[in-house]
Amino acid sequence: MRDNDNGLYGAAAAIFLICALALSYPFLSGAYTVPWDAKAHFQPQFAFLAHALHGSQSPFWTPNVFAGMPQIADPQSLIFSPFFLLAAWLVPEPSFQLEDGVVFAMLAMGGLALILYFRDRGWSAAGALLAALAFAFGGSASWRIQHTGQVMSLSWFPVTLWLLARALDRRSAAYGAAAGAAAAFLVLGRDQVAFLSVLMLTAYALYRVFTDKSDLWSAIKPLLAGALCGSAIIALPIALTLDLAANSNRPEIDLDGAYKGSLPPGSLLTLICANLFGTDGPLKDFWGPPSDVFGTKDIYLARNMTAVYMGALPMLALVAAAGKRFLAEREARFLVAAAALLVVYGLGRYTPLFQLMYHIPGVDLWRRPADATFPLCAVLAILGGYAFHLIQRGEARPDFRVAAGVAAGLLALCAGVAFDKGRLAQAAAPLMEALVFWALALAVIFFARALSQRSALAVLALIGATTTLDLAIGNEPNESTALPPAQFDVLRADTNNETIRFLREKLKSQAPDQRDRIELAAIDFHWPNASLVHGFDHDLGYNPIRLKLFEDATGAGDHLALPDQRNFSKLYPAYKSPMSDLLGLRWIASGVPLGEIDKNLKPGDVTLIARTKDAYIYEYPGALPRVMLPTCAMPADFDKMIAEGGWPQVDFRETVLLEKAPACEPRAPDAFSPSARIISYGTTKIEIEAEAPRGGGWAVLNDVWHPYWFASVDGAQADILRANVLFRAVRVPEGRHRVEFSFEPLRGLWKKLRANK
Repeated sequence: MRDNDNGLYGAAAAIFLICALALSYPFLSGAYTVPWDAKAHFQPQFAFLAHALHGSQSPFWTPNVFAGMPQIADPQSLIFSPFFLLAAWLVPEPSFQLEDGVVFAMLAMGGLALILYFRDRGWSAAGALLAALAFAFGGSASWRIQHTGQVMSLSWFPVTLWLLARALDRRSAAYGAAAGAAAAFLVLGRDQVAFLSVLMLTAYALYRVFTDKSDLWSAIKPLLAGALCGSAIIALPIALTLDLAANSNRPEIDLDGAYKGSLPPGSLLTLICANLFGTDGPLKDFWGPPSDVFGTKDIYLARNMTAVYMGALPMLALVAAAGKRFLAEREARFLVAAAALLVVYGLGRYTPLFQLMYHIPGVDLWRRPADATFPLCAVLAILGGYAFHLIQRGEARPDFRVAAGVAAGLLALCAGVAFDKGRLAQAAAPLMEALVFWALALAVIFFARALSQRSALAVLALIGATTTLDLAIGNEPNESTALPPAQFDVLRADTNNETIRFLREKLKSQAPDQRDRIELAAIDFHWPNASLVHGFDHDLGYNPIRLKLFEDATGAGDHLALPDQRNFSKLYPAYKSPMSDLLGLRWIASGVPLGEIDKNLKPGDVTLIARTKDAYIYEYPGALPRVMLPTCAMPADFDKMIAEGGWPQVDFRETVLLEKAPACEPRAPDAFSPSARIISYGTTKIEIEAEAPRGGGWAVLNDVWHPYWFASVDGAQADILRANVLFRAVRVPEGRHRVEFSFEPLRGLWKKLRANK
């Protein structure tokens, strides 16, 4: 029996959307918001993108973090995410609910794609519904919902799989091109989930080519169409990202570094009992791997990264349908093999095979093998739905006693582990919940076939209700996945936070050419990128990807939430430093007294000017203007300065350090002093008016140097020189001149490619 009536799949899609709305309602209603990286990193990126678009600015570069960053090359900037780009274009001030809603909409897209994939395979609508719910609201998609980028990549996987399968089923170039477009958006996630998904989809395409009954050559047309379409979409963003990676702080991860992100095998017990280890409770009560209770060493994973609960029904369906018939289907054989390989990959150091996998090109770019749980859970969701399809159709006839015995054995295993670790009392309530839902799943499986012969719609309703209830309780909102929106109020553009309000007033009163920078240090996890929301120029920020030059010169780490995360370098050993002067760092808001961050701080180096609920606010008196016009240049070995530290004793208003500089000769005094002022300052275009005395000078812009920036003087092209280690300078002749800096990534990339030939 096949569900030939499209109405059943339509009903499955409708029930899925109703269930999806119920499961995401706590977030869409505003009661909770997705926390941690979703708010600390991606919400500010979303806000910056929207502000740039609605402010007639380009979002390709931001001056608001790390003294300037090439957003167009950063895979986390959301520029190449069509859902977020559309939302930013439509809404000038994106809310927390909108950000969360976009993510849930993308997961719903993936779930609907799975229903279409099941329909094309002739698998039951009930199995499709089960797979869609387990995919979108189970496993890593639920427990790691805060990892916005990876969730977005995951959401494109089912879409690409469905379109690719249909393209090969029909040998259709049109569907091949559509699959290529979907694969391109998957690739543009530029994270490990995208990487593993692309490997799996490539393997699937090859598997189909060599196992399909159709002529092998007939597959070339759809695959070529997909390759051409996908390549056209990804070519430029990937080229820009590869260039950024080559000049970033982390172009590759060594094997030992990857081992530290391995998934402990004990974590797989969360497939059986969602909160066996107390993952949804206070951190102090968590006892599963990688905690000390479990004896795990050298594994650096947050507790929610090890949780993969997908509901009892898909897991029990896999148990009940196991047998020869399960592997008779060609697609199932591929998916089982894919799941096995993903388990091996995710376990990392716990299997000898990962060392071999590490040598696959691209694996050394990623630091957490445990990220394989994203595609693994997607594959298990499909297999669970397929297993239910076999049971419902009567193609697999499970033995009630065997299925019940296996279920009881799995729960007993969980109880035994809890007893062995002295946590049985703590695990009792989660185990009882699991027992209820596994028993309910057992009932659904053994009444499914009989019920479907009477009413297929009743089966759909039963699966929707039981699975939604299971996932709503097992994967309920918790401090890893949901927190009150008020906790992140500082990331709202209209916040009344007194620290932000104080800094905003101070920055409003600065001189036009000053454009002071601020620093938000050791206040809370979600503070470092608040500058992207409020338009402040922050000397640091939160991003695992940073320009290598900037990190080497300043010691900038990826985060600034704790005092020990504020790193200094040899060239920037303390707040009182020529680097602070040149950065124009005027205001420092710190969650602790600044002496706890800078051990070299001396009285008078900074002045405490305010104390708010969140921070101590200091003024640093040495901040220099954003633009200056020194008339003397001095040669300097920047690499040596970074490696050894130390600055020459010069007045940077009068002298600029360059890698190659002409001799600085004494000059007769002029009737006027050299000057430079900012006329306009945009994200990718900056105009300066400079007035130089006899002999000329250098217009110095204290923004980070990057090869995609170009300059002109009175409309004539001029070279941008790397100045004072990190910054930009342009030679200007005597007189008054208009100096323009423009960020041109295409031109910059092309120039670099030509230079490397």
